[in-house]
Amino acid sequence: MRAVQSSQLTNGLLLQDGGGPDTPFDAEMLVRNFKRLAFFNEYFTPGTPQGVPGQLRRWEKPIRFEVQFGASVPASQRRADHADVAAYAQRLSKLTGHPISMSGPANFYVLFVGEDDRAATIDALVGRLPGVRAESLASLRNLSPDIYCAVATYSERRGSSVYDSAVAVIRAENPDLLRLSCIHEELAQAMGLANDSPDARPSIFNDDDEFALLTAHDERLLQMLYDPRLRTGMTMSQADPILRVIAKELILGPV
Repeated sequence: MRAVQSSQLTNGLLLQDGGGPDTPFDAEMLVRNFKRLAFFNEYFTPGTPQGVPGQLRRWEKPIRFEVQFGASVPASQRRADHADVAAYAQRLSKLTGHPISMSGPANFYVLFVGEDDRAATIDALVGRLPGVRAESLASLRNLSPDIYCAVATYSERRGSSVYDSAVAVIRAENPDLLRLSCIHEELAQAMGLANDSPDARPSIFNDDDEFALLTAHDERLLQMLYDPRLRTGMTMSQADPILRVIAKELILGPV
């Protein structure tokens, strides 16, 4: 894992500057990227036609994070990762205006686990989240070796566009920057930007790993997602005219 991170840094990837003058974006790009990230799925979902936009998905209830660790994770790493999640939770809440905390009954588990303790840590969640069964967690339990982290969101009502719970899994073997990058991407995607797009730039929602941490572009997308003028369950065509107004305001200011 350290060799992967070192190679990416050497090749100018995993940037932490949030984007700059060489990665400009405008309102039209925000709308285009938002549509691709918010209305399509990164992975195939049974019963959902591929290439067909779905509905706007997001949280309605407050998000309450709980960080858990596999038995193999050392204490010093636990303290650092817990602090990173707590700081990022505050940032996401401030950006979106949505209540996010690290207290109360958890509905979003963030797991830092090693290869040998991942299964046991995930299995212990069965029955702790409404509607989440052992088979619902199978994709997280059986990560392929080339996946550094992943997240799954769940709705209590079948077919609902409202997120009620989520589980993020981050490999504890990842070096510091890769773990932090996973926190930024997976927790933000679980807010409702569920897809990746090669056209999104500057963005962490892009498989090229150019950026390690949430960018200014991504912050605008999250603000759009939780703007009260949008409604959970909207279709892409219903949201389009509202998105264009919001994006222009975010770039130019209120008009």
